[in-house]
Amino acid sequence: MAKRRTAERREPTFNPPSRDADGEGNKPRRAGARRKRRSPLAAMLYWCATLSVWAAIGCAGIIAIYAAKLPPIDALAVPKRPPNIAILADNGALLANRGDTGGAAVRIADLPPYLPKAFVAIEDRRFYSHFGVDPLGILRAATRNLIGGGAVQGGSTLTQQLAKNLFLTQERTFSRKIQEAILALWLEHGYSKNQILELYLNRVYFGSGAYGVEAATRKYFGHGARNVTLAEAATLAGLMKAPTKLAPNRNPAAARERATQVIAAMVQEGFITDAMGMLALSHPAEAVHEQGAGSVNYAADYVMDVLDDTIGAIDEDIVVSTTLNPDLQAAAEKALAEELDRKGAAFGVGQGALVAMDPDGAIKALVGGRNYADSQFDRAASAKRQPGSAFKPFVYLAALEKGLTPASVREDAPINVKGWQPENYGHEYLGRITLAKALSQSLNTVAVRLGLEVGPKAIIKVAHRLGIVSDLAPNASIALGTSEVTPLELVTAYAPFANGGIGVQAQIISKVKTNSGKLLYQRKGASNGRVIDQSHVAMMNAMMQETLLTGTARKADLPGWQAAGKTGTSQDWRDAWFIGYTSHLVTGVWLGNDDSSPTKKTSGGSLPVEIWSRFMRFAHQGAPPQPLPGGIWQGGAPQDFNPALPVATINLPPRPVGAPFSGETQQGTSGRLAPPADVPGATSRAAQAPSSAPVEASTGSSGLTPPGLIPNVSEPRRSHSAPAGGRNFFDTLFGG
Repeated sequence: MAKRRTAERREPTFNPPSRDADGEGNKPRRAGARRKRRSPLAAMLYWCATLSVWAAIGCAGIIAIYAAKLPPIDALAVPKRPPNIAILADNGALLANRGDTGGAAVRIADLPPYLPKAFVAIEDRRFYSHFGVDPLGILRAATRNLIGGGAVQGGSTLTQQLAKNLFLTQERTFSRKIQEAILALWLEHGYSKNQILELYLNRVYFGSGAYGVEAATRKYFGHGARNVTLAEAATLAGLMKAPTKLAPNRNPAAARERATQVIAAMVQEGFITDAMGMLALSHPAEAVHEQGAGSVNYAADYVMDVLDDTIGAIDEDIVVSTTLNPDLQAAAEKALAEELDRKGAAFGVGQGALVAMDPDGAIKALVGGRNYADSQFDRAASAKRQPGSAFKPFVYLAALEKGLTPASVREDAPINVKGWQPENYGHEYLGRITLAKALSQSLNTVAVRLGLEVGPKAIIKVAHRLGIVSDLAPNASIALGTSEVTPLELVTAYAPFANGGIGVQAQIISKVKTNSGKLLYQRKGASNGRVIDQSHVAMMNAMMQETLLTGTARKADLPGWQAAGKTGTSQDWRDAWFIGYTSHLVTGVWLGNDDSSPTKKTSGGSLPVEIWSRFMRFAHQGAPPQPLPGGIWQGGAPQDFNPALPVATINLPPRPVGAPFSGETQQGTSGRLAPPADVPGATSRAAQAPSSAPVEASTGSSGLTPPGLIPNVSEPRRSHSAPAGGRNFFDTLFGG
């Protein structure tokens, strides 16, 4: 019994576990104790850590999404900077920069230390300590934008700004900021801090079309970045906030205020001393303003046109040395612009051009218009206009090459060429006259007679041989300069008269080098050889010198120098020219209107001669006078005329100021000189002329166009007379 009780007492009993409130079974008390000890701080940390992990995962996902839109990292490369073309004068001075940047790249080692530090102080004070992205800066900017309700902006490091300039657009979006940060990390991984800063200084936009610190310094202060002052450096760094609004040449007060903030930041960062800061504030930067009409840009544009044919494609910064003389360029601009400002309205002239060239073809000055800012069209090299009587020297040279001389005599009298009746100005005719007098007085009828005598094709051949490159129409009116040419090619074609008869090619580029000094092109002496016989050079100089002494250009004023040249005025007073030369320089002036509207009777012997004289007097200062090469022809008695008929004595009546001399203009009676044959409506008018119209001095219907194509003449006639009962020269030529 006792044993049974004992066994029963030892028999295990089953007690189901109790359930607490959450249905769990009893657990050790220690777990419950730990749960009770978790503090609010621990819970907050726990949840912060959890959220951070998820935020990191989310950011990684966002970064991956936007990174996928970028090129593969291993394919990324810093885009090559667009090449700059520095254009230098003949003395090595910088005339202009061309290219997308507006200035050459510079090394940070060549800059004053305070220049890059100014950008660091105001744009990215932790530049040398962050890894491309500044979280504190981003947080500060984000907080500011959140409070202000604005778009994402600010907080970008210099590296991020560089990344944006190199790879991205300027839009301000969240996605662009993410890509900017990714690219900044890539830049920081592949480049040193100084390399990044150098890239930044050479790529960032400074306003006014200037990319890079070199272009900006030259644009705003007129010198290179290597010579920048502390005040100028602060002004440049301040531009980064708003390049257009803070440009010192547009808003000097705002630019100065911003520069003060930059200097204060530099002092605070220890980049400069208080004394340096005070000195910079007491001598603020002063922006330069372009003086004059900016005509050097016409010359620079022409250099770029020529450069394409000289060295081809450009893939690095280059330096182009030119033949341009900066003093002559400035003098040419001043003479043209000031004379037009004073007298342009009175003469009805809106535009002009001037080209000055050494007798060897080197262009020393090229002004393509009144003001480059108003119009960039280059009238010196690109505008084709009728040269009028300035073309006559080629007619007379063709006559000399057929055996005539300045003393040869031709008739100045009315002439009818199949209904076309060119006239002298004022309807004055001087009878039998030497070629020398006829050219100096610019008599139209004599020029036309010579043109018919030698043949238009011979005239064209002479003009092209001397340097005219434009197409010329082989008709009777070519003797009066109705085929259009540019001022540059006309000046080039006059150069052989000034150098003794050698044909030249207009040149403006003398040398091209890379920035590192590698020679890409060097112009060597070259010419087209002799294009005028030496004896004919002397004859032409004699006749064109007379133009300045007693003829249509006698207002030309160049004391001490032997000079020659020819005036020209086109139909209806649309173009006024003077091309004149010495042994030192050949200069041509054109005046007119871009729409080809008539001027107020401006002749080549008026305003163009005045501009030419003003420029040439400056250009010849200090140069010892030299005679024209080839000398001046000394002729005898007039040739090929009846001694019983004396050579006409020329006594010109008093002339109103600004009016042309006899024969200077082709106008005469309105409509008497028709346009060249390719002008619309010309053919129909020409058809009205009877084929048997008299050709010698005669009257008849006016306003008819000259015949289109006239055969060349193989055997020139010395006289317009014919044997009794025979056919005269013009009858033979036209089949009359």
